[in-house]
Amino acid sequence: MAWSRGFSGIRGVRRFGTITRILLKHGLGDVAERLFGRPGGRASTESEDDPTLRATFPSPRRIRLVLEELGPSFVKLGQLMSTRGDLFPAEHIEELKKLQDRVPPIPFQEVRPVIEGELGKPLGEVFAAFDEDCLAAASVGQVHRARLFSGEAVAVKVIRPGIEKKIRQDIRLMYALAERMENAFELGRVLGAVNLVKEFERIIFRELDMLIEAGNMEKFALNFKDVEEIHIPHVHWESTTRSVLVMEHIDGIKMDQVEEIRAAGLDPREVAMIGLRSFSRQLMEFGYFHADPHPGNTIVMRDGRVSLVDFGIIGYLDEETMRQIANLFLGYAEHDYDMVMDALMDAGLIDGDSMDLPAFRIDLKDMSEPFYGRSLRNISVKDVYDQLMVLVLKYHVRLPRNLLLLLKTFIQTEALGKILGSDASILEVTKPYAKRLLQRGYDARSLFKNLGRDSRATAMQLKALPKYITDILRQTARGTQRVELRHTGLEPLDRQLERGVNRLTVGMVIAASILAAAMVLNSDQKVLEITVGFLGLQTLSLTSILGVTGYVIATLLGLWLIVSIIRSGRL
Repeated sequence: MAWSRGFSGIRGVRRFGTITRILLKHGLGDVAERLFGRPGGRASTESEDDPTLRATFPSPRRIRLVLEELGPSFVKLGQLMSTRGDLFPAEHIEELKKLQDRVPPIPFQEVRPVIEGELGKPLGEVFAAFDEDCLAAASVGQVHRARLFSGEAVAVKVIRPGIEKKIRQDIRLMYALAERMENAFELGRVLGAVNLVKEFERIIFRELDMLIEAGNMEKFALNFKDVEEIHIPHVHWESTTRSVLVMEHIDGIKMDQVEEIRAAGLDPREVAMIGLRSFSRQLMEFGYFHADPHPGNTIVMRDGRVSLVDFGIIGYLDEETMRQIANLFLGYAEHDYDMVMDALMDAGLIDGDSMDLPAFRIDLKDMSEPFYGRSLRNISVKDVYDQLMVLVLKYHVRLPRNLLLLLKTFIQTEALGKILGSDASILEVTKPYAKRLLQRGYDARSLFKNLGRDSRATAMQLKALPKYITDILRQTARGTQRVELRHTGLEPLDRQLERGVNRLTVGMVIAASILAAAMVLNSDQKVLEITVGFLGLQTLSLTSILGVTGYVIATLLGLWLIVSIIRSGRL
């Protein structure tokens, strides 16, 4: 593979050596041995057939420590793994959630050239003031506060210099490791280690593009333009590039700082309701949701509004998925498990051909019923998540990424409500939005919209149909395509038709024989007359013999036909 060949040189050997050393340091020598072989190139024999090594996860703490020591790229990979509760056991998910981007900020002397290079101007021509101390630092970038010449305070997010090249090198290494894992461990193949790296690659490079994040903010601002309780920071596009994002600075309180919220004269429970309503709108109205609403990204403003920041991770839902989720929420809210099962089947998450649906329904009900009627303060989010993931793993349900993001967002939103002391039920808050979504699917405007969309699709297909037929006929004429028509299940009809046609034919033969015999016997022309003395007859012609023979044949066939019809019972 290309990524394996990319690490065949000295740098690759040195990096693999570093990984081996880290694995040995944290007690994962058996894993290192299977991945890279024994030191000195000797083949492994002791652990070759160890079923435990092949089929179980190493210690979650050891995995976390290894990822932390391997560096920021592997830390972010671990953060992605922490969202895949459909792949990893609960104890590993909890441990991987502890991974944080603990990286020191880069000096301002390195930040300044990036900003000036991206904007094409000296810093002093763009900003009236720029704070050299960063507000927040992560592995991908860091944020500084600045002030424009208009007097507006802004936050400037800057991608770390050289980080894209470093991430590309780390991803090539991840691919090489993932390929070795799938070859060495059955568990690696089951988890799809290479596909996990592909997912990480797609996500991380979107986070490196500030134009994508700025576009996400604009979409959210448009969606919430008529919602007074939610504020989305304004993007300064004239100063935003692929590596620099300049946006309105939000002065407020992090959502988990409950005492500060109270000190500002705000009710934490009402703040929680704003968050729950915001999540419901994103889910049931927009199909476009902020997938990382942790306390640092959810700011309570001094006037009581809630602002969302950091739009690097966004989830998308198409209209059909939104309706399925609405049915799922309503089914749960109304204890209608048939509705829940139908929604899960429509979404393609469960299949009667590959799982025991009655058993799944019983397990789902057993898991869900204990949580009904309880407020957020009395629900353990960890218990809900753990039990759901046990069900997912038990029945081998593979969840799409956006549904996993939705589940993670659901848990984070519910956790924030719990921190703020809310008594609300997220099912009850979401219920009216779900009902409106389903009603919207059946109103006249939506019906005409869907009808117009389907009509356009049908018109495009009809327009392309002659071309497809021409291509098929051309390929058939060339001998590169063969048209073959087959039918099945028509054999009884064939036999009945054949029997009916045969009887009709016999009837026609009988009628023809009778007519021919009558015409021959009534003819004045005699052929080959013979004089005989039998029974007093003087002459007998060949014409008379043929006529009598025709009558005899017709009589016999007629009797046979009548008998066969009577025996078939269909006279």
